[in-house]
Amino acid sequence: MGLFGSPKRGVPYDMFDRAKFGLAAKNARILERIYHKGQARSWDGKEVLRTLIQEEGKPELPAETRAALGRVFALIMWGELAAWRISAELADELDPFEAKMAATSQAHDEARHFYTMHDYLETLGAVPDRLDFFAQKMLEEVMNADHLAKKLMGMQLMVEPVALTLFHVVKKLDLEPVLTRLLPYYERDEARHVALGVQYLPALMSRMSTTEKLDLWMFQLRLVTYECMSMRGLAGDMLKLGVPPRELIRVGMGKQLSALEQLFEGHDFAKDVPIAILNRYAGALIEMTLPYLEGNPSLQDRLNNALRALQGKDVMKPVDLVPDVREEDVPLIRRVS
Repeated sequence: MGLFGSPKRGVPYDMFDRAKFGLAAKNARILERIYHKGQARSWDGKEVLRTLIQEEGKPELPAETRAALGRVFALIMWGELAAWRISAELADELDPFEAKMAATSQAHDEARHFYTMHDYLETLGAVPDRLDFFAQKMLEEVMNADHLAKKLMGMQLMVEPVALTLFHVVKKLDLEPVLTRLLPYYERDEARHVALGVQYLPALMSRMSTTEKLDLWMFQLRLVTYECMSMRGLAGDMLKLGVPPRELIRVGMGKQLSALEQLFEGHDFAKDVPIAILNRYAGALIEMTLPYLEGNPSLQDRLNNALRALQGKDVMKPVDLVPDVREEDVPLIRRVS
């Protein structure tokens, strides 16, 4: 044991041995580029927020809209803190050099996202006290996961795509000009973060037993349950903001499916059955938990719709993960030679 009872650590001389960790050379190169792209596309949260407020004026919204936005963006703010903690853990625990670099870059991004979103919501007067119960359960499930694969699957392939969806939808609504101009900076970063899971999870899964893989899929089903229930808890606030909860969750699930397809591309994993189960289960949950914008179907209609989803008659389609962000949308990103 080392200082204060912590386990002793040695110098990781094998961190460059990709074959030992099942990491393909192509994936390793992509992971290393994530770090360098993060460095080149870094931005100063304090500077960006200050500049946007100078140009657009102090953020203001009607009281009811402000409160709803604060509750919805509680998932973003506290989610960024969870992502910061998890990516810092991954930077320490991942073995290969390239994966460690990518996780280190993400930890830097997530710290910036957390303090910048807190500062924005504080300026708006909408800092959230707590998360919705199920949103908190979802984040805690990932933070306390007992396997690196679960942390990568949960954060990079489940939580990050939902964040990308919320950023995109709220940006298009143009609720408040400072927020509208701030969100593309988040989108650009989060798209890189998904790549860490896509590029390194196959190496982790190749060394997992069948029992561990089944446990990973059950873990994912639990996250989907918490995700749908958290959307149910925030549905009223989303409707006040003009965000259709059913559309938001279906797009978010579509991005998750796209991430899973990228994860399995070119790898010999049995993927069709678990992805189909995830798709059908999520569709049934959506039918049973999330309200429609118009009308209020009877319980029997909801049950019928859920049954159709379980039978695969109304499956969700993958949605592109790449955000619609142009260079002119993020003019304050520092350029590093």
